[in-house]
Amino acid sequence: MSSEIKAAPPSCMVPADVAIRVTSLGKLFRIYEKPEDRLKESIYPIVNRLLGLKQKRYCREFEALKDVSFEVKKGETIGIVGCNGSGKSTLLQLICGTLTPTSGSVVVQGRVAALLELGSGFNPEFTGRENVYMNAVILGMTAQEVADKFDEIEAFADIGDFIEQPVKTYSSGMTLRLAFAVIAHVNADILIIDEALSVGDALFTQKCMRFVQSFQRQGTLLFVSHDTAAVQNLCQSSIWLEKGQLKLLAASKDVAEAYLQSTLQAAYGDEHQLSSIDPTDSPAIASETVDAPKKLAVDYEAKMSVHDNFNSATGWKTGAAELLSVDLESCENDDSDVFRGGEHMQMTIRAIAHKCLPRPIVGFLVKDRLGQILFGENTLLATNHSPVEAAGGEKFKATFDFTLPMLANGEYVVMASVADGELEDNIQHHHVHDALVITVSSSKVRWGLTGVPFERISMEITNE
Repeated sequence: MSSEIKAAPPSCMVPADVAIRVTSLGKLFRIYEKPEDRLKESIYPIVNRLLGLKQKRYCREFEALKDVSFEVKKGETIGIVGCNGSGKSTLLQLICGTLTPTSGSVVVQGRVAALLELGSGFNPEFTGRENVYMNAVILGMTAQEVADKFDEIEAFADIGDFIEQPVKTYSSGMTLRLAFAVIAHVNADILIIDEALSVGDALFTQKCMRFVQSFQRQGTLLFVSHDTAAVQNLCQSSIWLEKGQLKLLAASKDVAEAYLQSTLQAAYGDEHQLSSIDPTDSPAIASETVDAPKKLAVDYEAKMSVHDNFNSATGWKTGAAELLSVDLESCENDDSDVFRGGEHMQMTIRAIAHKCLPRPIVGFLVKDRLGQILFGENTLLATNHSPVEAAGGEKFKATFDFTLPMLANGEYVVMASVADGELEDNIQHHHVHDALVITVSSSKVRWGLTGVPFERISMEITNE
């Protein structure tokens, strides 16, 4: 599966391997203060033009999308991020055909199933059963196909007797269950999901994610979310929309990092300017081999090496404080730089205050290659009991002692930051995305993101 999104060429011929082509797409909305202004706008300009009079506008124009172009190949999974009002939902509605573009074009090849605004397309006065039939037919199924699959749809939604009740009696979670159950059974070629999965309970969200991961193997997916970790997890490439324009079109990790910096800058305003950190070339990471740990029930062969990537990492800084180094070492008097998991470790983060920091905060997160957070901590737990103030020019450090988990095969990164303030209200003065790279190789951790070193595993026949 290709992970590259390409800017759409200005061609009316669409290759067979393209699922969606968006070319110079624009959408203009006219906003009227009063209902009668709509009528005036449709009549008066024509009359004034015929009479040679000065034109007067009775509406305000809002350009929701401006000259957006991209191309999605069949089988790709593409993320779309952007703040509220950036044009994400408008773009999806244009792709689905529920809105008509003001300029440009959209070409879609394949059946589309979309979960846009929660419950959109549902008639609140109809029962769940009636809405299933109505929505599935709108999405291209025949009435007989709906009848044949209705039991599967009902089982997937799992809302019990509410299936026979009007949708207006449903909670938001029940509405999501029914809406997702429909789109999961229409045999779509293209699936579009817009922020809906944030509403459901944990069990149903897991069911939806299993379906999405299964769908990715043969279909095209557009996934919209404010959760950049989820976008990185599902999508290899992403689109960032800002004020109706295509701000960035790149790998999901690059888009997520740039979007995070932008949203923080918007929150901080002009008081704190976040300047991007330009990385240098990162040296290659060498993998070493060591003997497997002893006295375990399973020979896991797990080992980890830590590579200092601090000077090559991306991120941002305001200039008020700066990280100096990030180190991860064993507390067990072991000079080896290769770790197996289970060791007592110490994370040391050093920083300097260029301005006074009344409540400095130092923290770190360990993430997998998809941006999922595995674990992390910050110093607030300690400084809430023993406050620390850093004067301008003072250096300080934070230490974190913990037991290193066993990790599955792959690469992991340590994000570090220094901030000032409280947990819910702080300014991140220096944020480094990939300060350390932890490489795990030859690992036989088989289930989940982390492993547990089992000391005994047995099975026996009993007739008790």
